[in-house]
Amino acid sequence: MKTVLITGAASGLGWSLARQYHALGWQLLLTDINATGLAERVAELGDARVLGLAGDICDPALHQQLLEHCRQRFGRLDLLINNAGITHRSPTLQTAPAVLRKVMAVDYHAPAELTLAALPLLRECAGQIIAIGSMAGWMPVLGRAGYCAAKSALGQFFEVLRAEVERDGMALLLVYPSFLDTAIEQNALAGDGQKARHARSTVGRIRGAEWMATLIIQAQQAQQQRLFPDRGSWLASLLWRLAPGFFYRQMRARFSAEMG
Repeated sequence: MKTVLITGAASGLGWSLARQYHALGWQLLLTDINATGLAERVAELGDARVLGLAGDICDPALHQQLLEHCRQRFGRLDLLINNAGITHRSPTLQTAPAVLRKVMAVDYHAPAELTLAALPLLRECAGQIIAIGSMAGWMPVLGRAGYCAAKSALGQFFEVLRAEVERDGMALLLVYPSFLDTAIEQNALAGDGQKARHARSTVGRIRGAEWMATLIIQAQQAQQQRLFPDRGSWLASLLWRLAPGFFYRQMRARFSAEMG
């Protein structure tokens, strides 16, 4: 029986992925910083195939605990899904450096470090890795400088890693969604580190977590290397490369309410 480790599993895309992999008969190791929410999710699934371990995904000690529990309880790790993330909505000049560091820690350092720690266990099963990136890593989004930087770093790291682990029979999928209706936006940080108080601006359609999870699982099963689920955002990223001046004019108009 195959085993998947999912970060940020108590809500949104992580929870949708957990439900769908559970329905497919996989064993689940779920983690989230929200201990209460995670416990409720584990209880909802309610069987021995599911194990939850709450903690801060930026803590290397949690990484070791997750991998030890995975080996002891399930004996294998076939798939690691780096889903946990955080964002901010704040003009760059009004964003505290601590917010930028936090976003980079959660969205880049944590998934990179967890993946490196998990590689020996994954390699035993010729396992797979999924990293949830963002179209914000491909094109600038006003008021999201820290998030764009973190997702760009994430994408580059895992693009390089893919080529290096393929010789071990391992596959790596990078997912580049646009705006999703998930808790990451509901819990977005303001420039002072508190919860953002203004509504978000968007590019393209807002998609649901279940829709996104279904596409991710299909791409994982097909061993795709990249998934661009939102054609509108993908075309916007091409516009950024081909006509950056026009792109910026459209972006400033669409995000004017956020920029003050």
